[in-house]
Amino acid sequence: MKLEWMSLFWLGLTLAAYVFSRWVYGRTDRYLLSPLILVPFVLLAVAIPLHTAYAEYSRDTHWLMLILGPVTVAFAVPIWQQRRMLMRHGPALLLGMVAGSAASIGTSYGLARALSLDTSLTLSLVPRSITTPFAMPLAQDLGGVPELTAVFVMVTGVFGALLGGLLLKWLPLRSSLARGALFGVGAHGAGVSRAREVGGEEGSVAGLVMVLTGLLNLFAAPLLASLI
Repeated sequence: MKLEWMSLFWLGLTLAAYVFSRWVYGRTDRYLLSPLILVPFVLLAVAIPLHTAYAEYSRDTHWLMLILGPVTVAFAVPIWQQRRMLMRHGPALLLGMVAGSAASIGTSYGLARALSLDTSLTLSLVPRSITTPFAMPLAQDLGGVPELTAVFVMVTGVFGALLGGLLLKWLPLRSSLARGALFGVGAHGAGVSRAREVGGEEGSVAGLVMVLTGLLNLFAAPLLASLI
């Protein structure tokens, strides 16, 4: 009975924290109060005094992670809507995705080696710049820890979305294609959300680039595993 109650408690708290953070963010428009940042802090503030391990929380709310797959598939809609743009700018997008993925993987691996992280942590860190439904199975195939990869992905997304907003002020990116690709390659899901605030076309491009970058990394996983 206690187990069922705690399962409902964590599930309810997660959903309530999300709804509350959406309301706060909508009223303040401050990114530091967005669900990606505020919800984890609320959950940690409750979990630490209750001595709740991540494994317990994951067990009670695992279905929230399961819906990430269908949600990601839903990005096929903007891909279809922007198919003409994709065909027109395909080479430029592909070059940007390859360069972005290579930079992310290279810097992650270099940082892990510089800090003398063990193999498991290194392989968990490498897929940090692709969206969670792609990053977690990729980390598992490489020999990393999927749950740890999900944390790295979230942190990368939050900081990428913050930095992307600053870069838009500094860099002369006039086309929606360039602005959307910046968020999609560098900040995946969080970047897509941020790009939609910039503009509808930017959001569509970011979603398109995010999904295609994830697929590109999955197809390159065997080569990546052999290199690491």
